[in-house]
Amino acid sequence: MIFKKRVFDILLSLIFLILFIPFFLLIPILIKLDSNGPVFFKSLRVGQFGKKFNMFKFRTMFVGTKIEETKKIKNVNKKITKIGFFLRKSSLDELPQFYNVLIGQMSIVGPRPALITQKYIVKKRSHFNINNIKPGITGLAQINGRDSISEKKKIYFDKLYYTQYSIFLDIKILLKTIILVFYNRDISH
Repeated sequence: MIFKKRVFDILLSLIFLILFIPFFLLIPILIKLDSNGPVFFKSLRVGQFGKKFNMFKFRTMFVGTKIEETKKIKNVNKKITKIGFFLRKSSLDELPQFYNVLIGQMSIVGPRPALITQKYIVKKRSHFNINNIKPGITGLAQINGRDSISEKKKIYFDKLYYTQYSIFLDIKILLKTIILVFYNRDISH
């Protein structure tokens, strides 16, 4: 099953990267025109087996902004760039994570990688062996509330995904993610 999931991840990542080539060409220009700083942002996350890795995103915040959970960000107008608001609302800031998938640090579908400061999530994922699987760009918690649900509820969905995994569940989550992103649901900013 792990081999099939890896093949699924690689093939789908390559397809998405090809489809989104225009965005990979345009977004860096827009970021550079909007604010000073790098195009990409590296966020230290907790991955499979508790191993830390850098998750890549297009930069949406001003350089020097403190890294914290999305729903804890205060004074968003002073922290998020103009193009950053659009990238976050459209989830286009997540596109560079397909690179994380290709190099084997992430999967397309799985529990969303936790920030190292999200101690409760990290502890519970370890306790329930959820960290035995690769984190994902999207997951069951993302299609069931994303930024609007508690950490406890996220763990519930992570456990559910871990115990009921199938390639069909991944496809269902992926399709629902596309629909939710299209309608801008459950994205706080």
